[in-house]
Amino acid sequence: MDTASLTGKDLAAAINSDTAKRAAALADAGAAPTLALVVANDDSASTWYVNSLRRAAKKLGIECDRIDLGAYASAARIRSELTARSADPAVDAIMLQTPLPAGVTLDDVSSAIDARKDVDGVSPLSLGLLAAGLDGFVPATSEAVVELLVHHEIPLEGRTVTVVGRSNIVGKPLAQLLLAKNATVTVAHSRTADLAAATSAAEIVVAAAGRIGLVTGEHVNEGAIVIDVGTNESADGSIVGDVDAATVTGKAAGLSPVPGGVGPVTTALLMRHVVVAAENARG
Repeated sequence: MDTASLTGKDLAAAINSDTAKRAAALADAGAAPTLALVVANDDSASTWYVNSLRRAAKKLGIECDRIDLGAYASAARIRSELTARSADPAVDAIMLQTPLPAGVTLDDVSSAIDARKDVDGVSPLSLGLLAAGLDGFVPATSEAVVELLVHHEIPLEGRTVTVVGRSNIVGKPLAQLLLAKNATVTVAHSRTADLAAATSAAEIVVAAAGRIGLVTGEHVNEGAIVIDVGTNESADGSIVGDVDAATVTGKAAGLSPVPGGVGPVTTALLMRHVVVAAENARG
């Protein structure tokens, strides 16, 4: 079977074109949209992503202020910074980059982000709005998976989907978004007794567990669609996904590449969220 490459390049370009026009309009009206990017780690994969965000913001006319708190910042220090940025009228949007320092969780700090500026949808209020089907910012990576599937004309209504991963920033919100598209969703995780049984029963498999090569050809049914959300650093320093592409290719009908699949769409959607936040703030 030929396995189609479900790339995100064209979709990201279309989103970015619209975002650039809207950012320029905001700048012409008085001020460019501004993102505060709060970082409290020294993780190399995170650094790669942060740098890609800053490059994207610059190209689109978005001001991006990186606030580096260091890999040993306390929960109190992170909350204080998020609270200050939330109260700052010059800041339109806030993103807290993960991972966080040892002993600090998103639950400890994310509620300090004003939901109106929470462009990656990580605060309890943002997640609650999503669960209730109300307007708010949703996690960009989860949204990117759905947008990528829609872009490649892969129907979701009535389809069976297994999401591997249950984090609050990908797995859980993605399940909510898929349910809203009338998909039938199973969420698998590290304690799923038989992962292969859960994934091979699905028409669409989304790998979002953060483990290199977790999903192999043995986990995928013939003709399934596989979306790889993973961004893991390999031994040679390259970024690889959660899917063993070599064994899935030829069995799956479609597979998103890493890099070049979900990643560019995630970045594009995050930048669009920044512009939306700025537009909302200016009335």
